[in-house]
Amino acid sequence: MGISWDDVVLIDHGKKPGDPSVITVNCPDKAGLGCDLCRIVVEFGLCITKGDICTDGNWCYIVLWTVPQLSSLRVDWESLKTRLMSACPSCLMSFYFNQQSNGSMPSTLYMLKVFCLDRKGLLHDVTRALCQLELTIQRVKVMTTPDDKVLDLFFITDNMNLLHTKNRREETCENLSVVLGEFCISCELQLAGPEYESQQGFSSLPEEVAEELFTSELSNKKACSQALSPDMKKVKTATVTIDNLMSPAHTLLQIQCVDQKNLVYDILRTSKDCNIQIAYGRISPSLEGSRNVDLFVLKIDGKKIVEPESLIALCSRLKEEMLHPLRVTIANRGPDTELLVANPVELSGKGRPRVFYDVTFALKMLGICVFSAEIGRHSTSDREWEVYRFLLDESREFPLASSRARSEIVDRVRRTLMG
Repeated sequence: MGISWDDVVLIDHGKKPGDPSVITVNCPDKAGLGCDLCRIVVEFGLCITKGDICTDGNWCYIVLWTVPQLSSLRVDWESLKTRLMSACPSCLMSFYFNQQSNGSMPSTLYMLKVFCLDRKGLLHDVTRALCQLELTIQRVKVMTTPDDKVLDLFFITDNMNLLHTKNRREETCENLSVVLGEFCISCELQLAGPEYESQQGFSSLPEEVAEELFTSELSNKKACSQALSPDMKKVKTATVTIDNLMSPAHTLLQIQCVDQKNLVYDILRTSKDCNIQIAYGRISPSLEGSRNVDLFVLKIDGKKIVEPESLIALCSRLKEEMLHPLRVTIANRGPDTELLVANPVELSGKGRPRVFYDVTFALKMLGICVFSAEIGRHSTSDREWEVYRFLLDESREFPLASSRARSEIVDRVRRTLMG
């Protein structure tokens, strides 16, 4: 029947602190498997420093060298291994059919209601606790009352699929109570009901804000709150070279760009959404802040990509995803100041992992409080976007009427998101 299921995913840790942990996946292939595995790695707060991908269309072999994005991050490696195995088509048929039947069922949605006293960094601390518990935030509604209390509604799914058990629910609430300490008033967790439907409505974006968020040529705009600081402009360079002569059976994509957080995920996500199969790929280590990626690819029908219009469209799409995987801006929302962050949604319907975590972390480091927050979806002519909206509280260090303060906030959030 094939190799042992225990050998499908192997994780070897470095011999000394700072050495990468090597994740090896050896299993039957499926469309977009590389993207799905990278997504899970990103969800656990890991950065891919190097990688090799090889598949014949039936079986694949993937090796990823990973390090924590933060040195203080504690990774639950056993849980990571379990999650990676769950994404692999099994070589054991009985397990395979169980995975297929389970995979067809949507994750159950729960509502976590946290009521507590307000303080700086509160939203990020709750978000970090949920990430550590492997709970994914699908929607959020944060409301601050006039007497400095906060009611947070998190609509979450459980990557471990255990929230239906009493122990898992109690563990979640107890963990949050410890994180919040004396500021916690109450914590409740239950199945999401009509409350979720009421949060589905997402107030429309002003036309000028939508244009600034979703246009492709952000770096060409001269007067724009997204204008890059001088040392960030170098990020906005990328080349994609096509070679149809190197291999008789494959099209070679040679990608060179500045290294940034989750770059490998962005490239593999784009390939998956464009129905491009990667037969062999090599992700080179970052060298002086630059990254090279070589991909031998095929169309979904197993043929090389030779049509000029298809090649132009693929190169354009890859460049856009490397240059602008995330959009950040600040705008006025009535008398308030709103921070907006947007990222494209996978064709599978999944948003980018850990965006809410990174934005709330950046705001916490700046000492900026969030008055309210929400997550919604916005559709443009060619794709769907996930949009995060934060109404910011005025602070002495960052007067929100100041263009300098606004630029600094945007710059810090973008740097945190892009690494």
